[in-house]
Amino acid sequence: MFRYWNPHIERMPIEDLHKLQEDRLRSIVRFVYAHSSFYRQRFDEAGVSPDDIKELSDVTKLPFTRKLDLRNTYPTGMFCLPENWVVRYHVSSGTTGKPTVVGYTQGDIDMWTDSLARALTSIGLGRGDVIQVSYGYGLFTGGLGLHYGAEKIGATVLPAGAGSTERQIELMQDLGSTAIACTPSYFLYINEVAQKMGVSIRDDTKLKAGIFGAEPWSDETRKRIEDSTGIKAYDIYGTSEMSGPLCTECNLQSGIHIWADLFLVEVIDPDTEEQVEDGEQGELVVTTLDKWAFPLIRYRMGDLTILNREQCECGRTHPRIMRILGRTDDMIIVRGINVFPSQVESVLMRIPEIGENYQIIVDRKGPLDVMTINVEVTEAAFSDKIADLMLLRKEVSNRLKNVLNLTAEVELVEPGTIPRSMGKAKRVIDKRKV
Repeated sequence: MFRYWNPHIERMPIEDLHKLQEDRLRSIVRFVYAHSSFYRQRFDEAGVSPDDIKELSDVTKLPFTRKLDLRNTYPTGMFCLPENWVVRYHVSSGTTGKPTVVGYTQGDIDMWTDSLARALTSIGLGRGDVIQVSYGYGLFTGGLGLHYGAEKIGATVLPAGAGSTERQIELMQDLGSTAIACTPSYFLYINEVAQKMGVSIRDDTKLKAGIFGAEPWSDETRKRIEDSTGIKAYDIYGTSEMSGPLCTECNLQSGIHIWADLFLVEVIDPDTEEQVEDGEQGELVVTTLDKWAFPLIRYRMGDLTILNREQCECGRTHPRIMRILGRTDDMIIVRGINVFPSQVESVLMRIPEIGENYQIIVDRKGPLDVMTINVEVTEAAFSDKIADLMLLRKEVSNRLKNVLNLTAEVELVEPGTIPRSMGKAKRVIDKRKV
């Protein structure tokens, strides 16, 4: 069976891997300084030149870049090559400001594809598999990224896109999909619709793996998915700025392998901007080492995670990031306390009577912030006596208070009440900003 497996790179001794990273870091820094007025100005303002970058630790001398820089230089002010070198654009939604535009040379597309091919191979997929890509296609990077990566490993691709859920389930059965790629919230919806159709993902399909990302999700949600459908649920990471979806967990599900020959990763304290120790939570920072139309130097992803540089039991020597815990811009401050939606999800998914859908609503009553969490219950729980529902509501409220250190109003609602999403689930409604 064909596998896209590169043991020379993926199991490279750590000392050799660091040497390769140093060489590529020096090259990309020289390149952006020579070809980008944006980076040249940033470096000059920081008092650093390419000659100052001699080893990996020197990366801290370089200035950070942020999403705001992409928006301020819209559309192509951060590109490093002429537009006639660009073979494709992808564009973010721009829901919180100007969209961000990413350009790719053919080499950049090939790097993106190879990265995903390695990742999909690491979870055991290859020729003979049918991978149903249910991320959105078009300007969003998810669909096309998984599509080309899946073709690279010799798998058959079913480019389903998002939506038409009943049709997706029919195709999953008729064409024998063995893996699906989509947001975890959409897969939970697929499973919900399948049950209404009388279809069991476990018994009536060949599905064995799910590749889930594009939104934060918890280990408790993973357990829900695996227990209810019998598949293995794998985490995937990547953003349009980096290229798109790029890296996954391996079959051991113990962290997402970030290919060190392609990316240099750091984790920093978002307030002090200093690197934190491995094993400590912080904000992910990425420098691209093999991306040329639109390279990134110390780009602050806004994602909170933990870095693990220990060799994985699978034998791969590349660093891993643990599950994304949330985003710095997703954090809600309620009465002076920091709350992440992932914390709420982690609590809810541990309670069997609670369904998979919830929504956090933050409002202000007079001078006080009020947080209400609408939670769907299962069909069985909803049919229970009022007294039982009141006890369940109290249990949910107490568990949330123990984790969040604040009291939230909990509303138990009927199954199917909270709107579903074909893409990223909208978990938070902050009415204080309206």
